[in-house]
Amino acid sequence: HVQLVESGGGSVQTGGSLTLSCVASGNSIRTYFVGWFRQAPGKKREGIAIMNSIGSERYADSVKGRVTISKDAANNTVDLHMIDLKPEDTAMYYCATSKLWSLESSDFPYWGRGTQVTVS
Repeated sequence: HVQLVESGGGSVQTGGSLTLSCVASGNSIRTYFVGWFRQAPGKKREGIAIMNSIGSERYADSVKGRVTISKDAANNTVDLHMIDLKPEDTAMYYCATSKLWSLESSDFPYWGRGTQVTVS
């Protein structure tokens, strides 16, 4: 069973930046693809970035150019660095793992509890 813990959320002004971190248990980030998702109140959970064990990345069009996913294999951590934040980026942000190269939440069996990002 994979355990994931997110951190780094908070309140930020429009145009600001944040880096979210996801710490995974064991060798999860070497074994699985790690994705970042977000969900705003009343909206569907949206996949925004995914990374594989060799560093390949994929981004949703909604965040492309403003978001970078990176990993620190030694610390089992996958970060999401976000810049030029907008009010519409306000959401709960989650990391998740999957054996599928996908941005569909239904393809991800393991999830963290999330970290809130509020942009005003």
